[in-house]
Amino acid sequence: MSDPVKIPTDRNRAVPRAPEAPPELRDRVFAEQKPQTDFKFNKQTAQVFDDMVSRSVPFYDEMQRMTTEIAADFAVPGTNLYDLGCATGTTLMALDGPVDPGVRFVGVDNSDDMLAKARAKMEAAGMSRAYELVNADLHKGQIVENASVTLLLLTLQFVRPLYRDRMVADIVRGMNDRGCLILIEKLTSADTLFNRLFIKYYYDMKRRNGYSEVEIAQKREALENVLIPYRLEENVEMLKGAGFKTVEVFFRWYNFCGIVAVK
Repeated sequence: MSDPVKIPTDRNRAVPRAPEAPPELRDRVFAEQKPQTDFKFNKQTAQVFDDMVSRSVPFYDEMQRMTTEIAADFAVPGTNLYDLGCATGTTLMALDGPVDPGVRFVGVDNSDDMLAKARAKMEAAGMSRAYELVNADLHKGQIVENASVTLLLLTLQFVRPLYRDRMVADIVRGMNDRGCLILIEKLTSADTLFNRLFIKYYYDMKRRNGYSEVEIAQKREALENVLIPYRLEENVEMLKGAGFKTVEVFFRWYNFCGIVAVK
């Protein structure tokens, strides 16, 4: 009989860290101990946002890859692809190659600082397809029209719950038949045991990626009244209730989930 597999006692030891950004682009927003206000997508956040998400979101690069893969199969020439909460434009840039050039991109965000960073990145990359970056509040009515693909990547969780059902219904009305919505969200769980464990595993991941206890605690406090996660079943019910015919999970890591919904 072969020897049993030995599992390292330090579970964090063998897991690679996210690549380190240059010092000026390294996320240090919560590194200093100070009284916290609600999290804001301001100039300071926009400057380091790419590093922040790569170190704070599990399998971020893989979720981006999966998103481009799915979106490319649903995007139809002559229609629009919307990225709602487009932040610094990373996803739109990743989509530029795989998606048919006849698809028009629309990035929507309510932060001028994020949009300025996105515009600079996209211009530097020489994107030649038709695209538009729009400052709009997702709480305030219809934005999507003639869409074959709509993205809500770590965005819906920042929309106040009172407005979420209406916003998703507005998205459905603005999408074409057989169009898809790609939703990536942080989740909560009705089971307190797994909710607690998944949060613990998530903070372990952030420690592996170089965040200190102060940074973890202060960001948690800043997000407390801003990021309000739903349970998986609540998100699925909302999507189906809004009119999506097919809803499927394509990614799951503890308390993070990717969902694709087809009209």
